[in-house]
Amino acid sequence: MKKICFSLLLIICTIGASKAQGDNKVLDGVFIKETSPTRRVIPYTHVREADVTYYKRVWRIIDLKEKMNHPLYYPLVPIKEIGFERISLFNVIKNAVQAGEMTAYDEDGVGGQFQLPLSKSEAIGKLSKEVTTTDIDPETGLEIESTYNDEITADKVKEYRLKEDWFFDKERSVMEVRIIGMLPVVEILNTETGITRKEGLFWIYFPEARYVFANHEVYNSSNDGSRMTFEDLFRKRMFSGFIYKETNVYDNRILDDYTKGIDRLLEARKIQQEIVNFEHDMWQY
Repeated sequence: MKKICFSLLLIICTIGASKAQGDNKVLDGVFIKETSPTRRVIPYTHVREADVTYYKRVWRIIDLKEKMNHPLYYPLVPIKEIGFERISLFNVIKNAVQAGEMTAYDEDGVGGQFQLPLSKSEAIGKLSKEVTTTDIDPETGLEIESTYNDEITADKVKEYRLKEDWFFDKERSVMEVRIIGMLPVVEILNTETGITRKEGLFWIYFPEARYVFANHEVYNSSNDGSRMTFEDLFRKRMFSGFIYKETNVYDNRILDDYTKGIDRLLEARKIQQEIVNFEHDMWQY
């Protein structure tokens, strides 16, 4: 009886050891990534209306062709490295919208008012565009139109537009900026004319998106061991952008309506400098 029990115990241990060996995965690195996947969002400081002595709303463009903004654009295809999967900002947004973790709002043309939330199916539908092409039938010589859905991938998103609020809090004596909304902008090619146009997909409410961004890493060219998350990058303002619209008496018109080229960049810099000057004027030396 003892021999039978010992044999059964030996068989069970052998099966368990084989299973454990099969489930064991090689550690790609020297430690297990635990910080980024479990990061928590740093809450905003509460601000009272009575403490705000200055308030300014601007809209900003982040051009992903600029080298400083490449961490937002790459990698175009998700890659696994150092025990963690790194993906581009658009893929983070796309996956979160498809999973229902992030609410998308319709691009209403006035800078994102977050009045028209899209359902999950409507938001997913905006992640692909219907493309119509015209071909010539070799037998009849007649034109044949064909339609297919072209999926929007990370390489098609060339810029983001941000809606920001700048304000001075006299309680803490600080000038602070908070991103309110984010709009991914894609480039769509017209197959008939060959002209590329820019089109906004949907607005993302940034305070909600922070909880998703906090768990995805951004590449750090200086040190792979101290990578930030997308939430860190935006909170620390480690990106390059320029203002393209501000609140004004002229229906909040965009800068392109009355200036072009280098003059537009100078006007954007002037708006930013006015905000900086106001903060400096709050102090006496």
